[in-house]
Amino acid sequence: MSPRGPHRTGGLLALAALVAALAPAAPAAGAPPGRLPQTRVEPSFAAPLTRSMARLAAAIASDDPAHALAVFFPEAAYVRMKTGRIPDPAADYADRLVAFLRLDVAAYHALLDAGAPARFVRVVADPAFARWIPPGACENGIGYWHEPGVRLVFAHDHRIVSVGVDSLISWRGVWYVVHLGPNPRPRDVGAVLDYARGPGRPGPPGGC
Repeated sequence: MSPRGPHRTGGLLALAALVAALAPAAPAAGAPPGRLPQTRVEPSFAAPLTRSMARLAAAIASDDPAHALAVFFPEAAYVRMKTGRIPDPAADYADRLVAFLRLDVAAYHALLDAGAPARFVRVVADPAFARWIPPGACENGIGYWHEPGVRLVFAHDHRIVSVGVDSLISWRGVWYVVHLGPNPRPRDVGAVLDYARGPGRPGPPGGC
């Protein structure tokens, strides 16, 4: 898989002010979150989720997957979860998860850059779909919260449209993107999950 590098355009969204206003506070000094122990704290579906999804929308706007990594599941946490469960967790993280993220950011950007610029409006999620996935399930040695099918809602070409985010999972009470486009998929190409006119419906429930 050879993800394309970032291709910046000035035309998709004017999210700089929104992201600046909603940006999370700088983390406290110390170890990166992925190197700290997991907790069973369920992440918020309020302002913290809006902040992280606004950052994801800004990354899509600028076709900048490096910016999306700020809200992507931490590598150190992924390696800890998968050690002893798959052969090479670090390689899987880089060559599959991050590679698909790069492809998907480009695909979402191409869709939302067509025609008039799109403007991020809100995130739609169903807290009832959140499930604690216990250790040992889905080839993971550590448990986590999972939320499927979050919707990013945009104003685009004088109408409301939305796209899905396949999976969020938690680390230490924070939601992170682990799959942006559909997972699994038949080919190693960027793909947009469930583009729809209107806000769409989050989910479906299930998965891990």
